[in-house]
Amino acid sequence: MSGILVALGGNALQRSGGTGTWEEARTQMRATVGVLAEIAASGRELVIAHGNGPQIGALLRQNELGARDVPARPMDVLGAETQGQIGYLVQTELPPALRRVGVDRSVLTVISRTEVASNDPAFDHPTKPVGRFYSEEEARVLRKQQGWIMRYDGARGGWRRLVPSPRPIAWLEGPAVRRLLESGLGTRWVPVVAGGGGIPVVRREDGRYEGVEAVIDKDLGASLVARELGLDTFAVVTDVPGAAVSFGRPTERWLGEVTLGELEGHFARGEFAEGSMGPKVEAGLQFLRAGGRRFVITDIPSLARAVAGEAGTRVRLD
Repeated sequence: MSGILVALGGNALQRSGGTGTWEEARTQMRATVGVLAEIAASGRELVIAHGNGPQIGALLRQNELGARDVPARPMDVLGAETQGQIGYLVQTELPPALRRVGVDRSVLTVISRTEVASNDPAFDHPTKPVGRFYSEEEARVLRKQQGWIMRYDGARGGWRRLVPSPRPIAWLEGPAVRRLLESGLGTRWVPVVAGGGGIPVVRREDGRYEGVEAVIDKDLGASLVARELGLDTFAVVTDVPGAAVSFGRPTERWLGEVTLGELEGHFARGEFAEGSMGPKVEAGLQFLRAGGRRFVITDIPSLARAVAGEAGTRVRLD
C-alpha cells in the first residue's frame, strides 16, 4: 500500500525542559501539523502514531496526589487516557492545517490495544523507568508497600519505578483500520493509532484480553502497525535530524542515505544506544525485513525533505 506511518516522538508534544501544560502541547502540535499536512497533500495515505511518556508520567503523579480521594487507575487505563487526549489534540490541530493545503480529510483516533505474550521475559525483568523521581526513603517505602521495583539514576539523583517493556506481537484494531484504508477511503481519513506503542494486553485462556502493568516501546509498536497495514514507508520523528555512529565521540558521523546492510551492521556493533536511538533503528529494521520499502529517522523540520529523500537518515530499497 502506498502510504506512510509517521511515529511522533515526545518533542511533537512537549519541549525538552518544558512545563508540560496543555497550552505548550497545543503550541508544539501546531508546529508539527504543517509538516504532516504537507505529506498528506502528496495524496498518499497518512497514518500517525505517537509517544506518551510525559503524559503517562503526569497521570501517574495525579494518581499519587489524589489517592486519598480517588482510586488510582492502572497503567493500561492511563495508556487509554493518553491516547484519547493526544488524539483529541491531533484531531483539533491537524484539520485546519490540511485545509490550508487544500486537503479534505478527517482525523480519526483509534483507541488501540497491542497484544504481548504473557510469558514475555520482560515481565520477570522490568527495565522501563516511568513516573517521577523519588528520594531514597520514598523508594524504600514504595518497594515495601507497593512491591515496586526501583532503580537509582545517579546522573539525575533520584529513584524511579521500573515496569516491564514486553515485545508487541499483534495490534488488535489493525484489521479494522486496514479494511478502512483498503476500501478506497484511505485518502479521506488520517488515522491516529497505537499511541505509546498501544495499550499492552495479554490473551487469557478463555480468550479474553486483559490489560497489564507494562509499557510498550512506541517505535516498536509503530513498526508493527506499519507492517500490519502494509504501508511502504515508516518515518520515526525524534529531536535530532538523523541517526549517528560514534555518537558523542570525535569520530561522530551522521548518517544520510544508507543501505539496509549498512544499517544492520551499525546496529549489530552497538552504535545506537538502547534507551534512545537503538529501539528506533530496530523498529525500522523490523519494518524493512518484513517487506517495507522506505525507512526514515529525522526531526520535525526535516521530515518532508527526508520523505522526499533529501534529509535525515534514510534506508531505501528501490
